[in-house]
Amino acid sequence: MLSNNSTTNAASDNHTQSQSNNATVKKTAFNQRDDINNPHTPDTDGLEQTHFGYKTVNKAEKQARVADVFTSVAKKYDIMNDLMSFGIHRLWKRFAISLSGVRAGQKVLDIAGGTGDLAKVFSREVGRHGHVVLSDINAAMLEVGRERLINAGCNNVDFVLANAETLAPFDDESFDLLTISFGLRNVTDKDAALRSMYRVLKPGGRLLILEFSKPIFEPLSKAYDLYSFTALPMMGKIVANDSESYQYLAESIRMHPNQQTLKQMMEQAGFVNCDYHNLTAGIVAVHRGFKA
Repeated sequence: MLSNNSTTNAASDNHTQSQSNNATVKKTAFNQRDDINNPHTPDTDGLEQTHFGYKTVNKAEKQARVADVFTSVAKKYDIMNDLMSFGIHRLWKRFAISLSGVRAGQKVLDIAGGTGDLAKVFSREVGRHGHVVLSDINAAMLEVGRERLINAGCNNVDFVLANAETLAPFDDESFDLLTISFGLRNVTDKDAALRSMYRVLKPGGRLLILEFSKPIFEPLSKAYDLYSFTALPMMGKIVANDSESYQYLAESIRMHPNQQTLKQMMEQAGFVNCDYHNLTAGIVAVHRGFKA
């Protein structure tokens, strides 16, 4: 839940397979890395800064730092999710899926989809006449998800390298449902990402954001902090030989907007009827919004 060639070639193979129903994806998406280039450069942002966990870095640097984290943890991502959450992450994702309203024949984009937990379920739900795109900015993560879903027989799924801030490979009003699970907090410009999500969603379509949030009970918050800053890096060191990435995980959660702030950000991006559901006393929240 820390949420670049499997490479571009891996996605290119899939392009040929699904060309007939691939109107949502521009043909250049599979062979041009321009689509995932960092939109933040010294020319565009100067020395403007943002957070990377508790550290302050130039905006132009954050994407590469986050990429290093996920490249490091990709192979151990699933087992670490189970250990860190005691398996509860599966219930969180199941609840998010229950709010999706997904139906047969629909088109779904799972942004920052990692190893494909949600995309695998959506593949089954949309059926042979539907279409799912699993996208991620990190090729190591995308390759793990691609291998997993192909082995599971999910033949209605495409795998696309994409930056959540721009979603450049995708046309306007292409998808009935967008999801992003434990990925938004890693995005440099969350407002830009929300605007891009609004752009590619069809009128009447739905956005679901599953993300760590702010515990609503102070005693739980203190215990959660203790667990996050001691146990998580320790597990990361033992299991993944990487404590720093899981230290970043704990810090990035604390820097993410709280429930009400994220709801307001969604509304500012144009989404309507926005709401959120706290899970595990607010440790995680599912935000939902619609495109009018």
